[in-house]
Amino acid sequence: MTPHLRVARDAPQQVWIAFGGQADQFWLRPLRRGFRHCFAALRDEAGWTVLEPLSGRLIVARLAVPASFDLPGFYTRAGLAVVGPFAPGPARAGWLPSLLPCTCVGLCRAVLGAGAPRALTPWGLFRRLAQNLCPYEKKILPTAVN
Repeated sequence: MTPHLRVARDAPQQVWIAFGGQADQFWLRPLRRGFRHCFAALRDEAGWTVLEPLSGRLIVARLAVPASFDLPGFYTRAGLAVVGPFAPGPARAGWLPSLLPCTCVGLCRAVLGAGAPRALTPWGLFRRLAQNLCPYEKKILPTAVN
């Protein structure tokens, strides 16, 4: 049994997961509109780091904005759905390496740690993360509808 994700209030590092995306690759078309891609944004006392898995590469960017900058709000205004904050958990230990390909969902689950919900698509991850937040701590920033 994996531990539940912890909702972060005053954690030294917080994780936000953003969802969005157009079908710019043909294999993304079957995925739910607005939930064809996800990426992670981490906040610590020094600022923001964004982990953006793209087709064939991974972008890790340290943003030149202060830690007090409202990056989740910025992403929401840009039309993305954002859920969080979560405290990253410990790594998932296993006997065998994962046989799944490295995807945006896999990267976000790895950042969340051992308590990350099982999901194969960005929509599945969004639903499970949104369910995991307590009603009084719910901080889901809605996506703009096209």
